[in-house]
Amino acid sequence: MIAQLSGRILRKTPQEVVVDVSGVGYRVLIPLSTFYRLGEQGAEISLRIHTHVREDALSLFGFLTASEQGLFEHLIAVGGVGPKLAVNILSGIEAGELLAALRSGDLGRLTRVPGVGKKTAERLVLELREKLSALAVPDMDRGEAAASAATPKDDLLSALVHLGYSRGEAERGAERALREDGDGRFEDLLRHALRVLATR
Repeated sequence: MIAQLSGRILRKTPQEVVVDVSGVGYRVLIPLSTFYRLGEQGAEISLRIHTHVREDALSLFGFLTASEQGLFEHLIAVGGVGPKLAVNILSGIEAGELLAALRSGDLGRLTRVPGVGKKTAERLVLELREKLSALAVPDMDRGEAAASAATPKDDLLSALVHLGYSRGEAERGAERALREDGDGRFEDLLRHALRVLATR
């Protein structure tokens, strides 16, 4: 099993990064919390890897911190939560907010994450509340989001579409976030857009 990859960024999107390791490009699926902290194309990175094997596929899921990977592995241990949904959850809610929602049984907050319905939220709370009760808020780096050659609106639209929103919904959320918080970092703008779309 692949447990870690170190190499250069060949290309990246809010959903995945391709890492060049000695001439071999590995496609790694990532949550937005990892995407925020990736460098530019050509930068050196080291990712913690969860290898997911099925009969028809082998998928790599990457994280910059042990805390992030630990949360992911707790999530996929819940019945009905596969690795892609777990990445979606980590992309749609900050780690600290996720822990707080699980501890308090805040189903409303959990179901605002795209792809998480009421039954899934109930299972998450039931199975993870006690397991995660002793965890502190993960020690994730909160550095500035890497600059992008694309416009802030392009980046927001790409991230929202990758999270499962329609193009129209993404446009609405991005435009309102930029109108109300146009000077914010990409990370803050995306959270603003997600809040807008969660109240639709």
